[in-house]
Amino acid sequence: MTGITRFTQARPFHVTEHRHPAWKVVLPLGGRVTVHPPGDRPITAPGMIVPPQCTHACSTDSGFTALFIDPWLLASGPSPTALDTGTVERLLAAPSLAEVTALTGRHSELDPRVARVLHADPGTPLAAIAADVGLSASRLRTLVRASVGIPLVRLRQWARLRTAVAGLSRTSAATAAADAGFADQAHLAPTARKLLCRTPASLR
Repeated sequence: MTGITRFTQARPFHVTEHRHPAWKVVLPLGGRVTVHPPGDRPITAPGMIVPPQCTHACSTDSGFTALFIDPWLLASGPSPTALDTGTVERLLAAPSLAEVTALTGRHSELDPRVARVLHADPGTPLAAIAADVGLSASRLRTLVRASVGIPLVRLRQWARLRTAVAGLSRTSAATAAADAGFADQAHLAPTARKLLCRTPASLR
């Protein structure tokens, strides 16, 4: 599904405090998820939507499916949203951007120049994309930050990582890293730790 990366793990998990530039929808497989925002009380529910750039720790007491959704597809929100059992069951059966959008709202229409760089292969030189849309690279970075609220360099890191995560279930970490545009597996690992607080091996 365009804009959504699905990841499933059969066992409970816990990750320490982190933040990533995508929406995360955590759907426990019969259990519950707990999100720990810094300096606030933990939130426990049958499922959870965590907005982009929201610093948090997260754990489940069962296996789970996570949906990672590009940040420009949903309206921004300041805090996690708890999901009820019915919503979790529907999303597990058929992941639906429309259903998530009904809960969060839809992001405003993107400037075509912003859309061009966000949908480009992250390996494409930014200067080439900027020239193609008639802007300087610095102006294009500013436009993306104003529109999406996240630095372009972080969004491009996420695009590579999202591709790698999708590939880890069917190939080696080295191949997934190469296919996603990382120089090698050693460059994939710190990006996975920075954005997901996990190692590539734990995402397989």
